[in-house]
Amino acid sequence: MRTVHWLFIVGALLFVSGIGLVIAAARAARETPAAAATAIALEPVATVRQIMKGIVDPAAKTVFNSVSTIVGPAGVVEKVPTTEEEWEEVGNGAAALIESGNLMLMGNRSVDNDEWVKMTRAMIAAGRQVLGATKEKNSDKVFELGEPLNESCDACHGKYRRGL
Repeated sequence: MRTVHWLFIVGALLFVSGIGLVIAAARAARETPAAAATAIALEPVATVRQIMKGIVDPAAKTVFNSVSTIVGPAGVVEKVPTTEEEWEEVGNGAAALIESGNLMLMGNRSVDNDEWVKMTRAMIAAGRQVLGATKEKNSDKVFELGEPLNESCDACHGKYRRGL
């Protein structure tokens, strides 16, 4: 009787261990694609000039031109995003500025590890604030945040601009 009892305990332990291994394998298989994706080496392709001309300039124009006051023959005309599509366009511009900052810090694009990084992070931070204002659909805030965004651009261009 003891042998049967002992075999039962060993069998139960093996069964529980097997279930544990199946669960662990399932979790590992689920996490492997994410780990493999981060293991891919990112290789910079565009130059800073291409990022500026292709991403930053159009995105900044979208943000800066989204809210304005025009005084002319028709009187005072306020321009603000009013539709979902217009707010989305401004938000896309802000997101493009944020991501272009990430690109400018990637690989060997950083001119130095001091001012370049600080100024790029200032642009990213200003872009995040603008993106937040677009989510709130707050045109006054977008207008106000245009100044720190512009200052981050001007400061960097004042020091690093090379014929952009």
